[in-house]
Amino acid sequence: MNQVEIETKYEGYIKRQDVEIERIRRHETLKLPRDLPYGEIEGLSNELKQKLQANVPDSLARAARIPGMTPAALSILLVHAKRAQERLREKKSGQSPSKRSHRERIG
Repeated sequence: MNQVEIETKYEGYIKRQDVEIERIRRHETLKLPRDLPYGEIEGLSNELKQKLQANVPDSLARAARIPGMTPAALSILLVHAKRAQERLREKKSGQSPSKRSHRERIG
């Protein structure tokens, strides 16, 4: 296969990956809760769960620097961090769970 064929074959995948990376970059300053239960997060490899539990990163940017971290894993962390923030906000305000759409919650 030549380079053009390879790029054409994987173009959709690469575009999705680029969109995901940009989304993560927009949220890299997002703080990660210290009590985020990394060991219970589905979708993360056991290796990453162990590394996250050992390092306990305080932001998405720091988590991104952990060796072996993937854009997909960062996406999972982003979703869990956003959910944790939302639960904390609701708890502090005494409000019931938010009616905002999924896209509004995760950006």
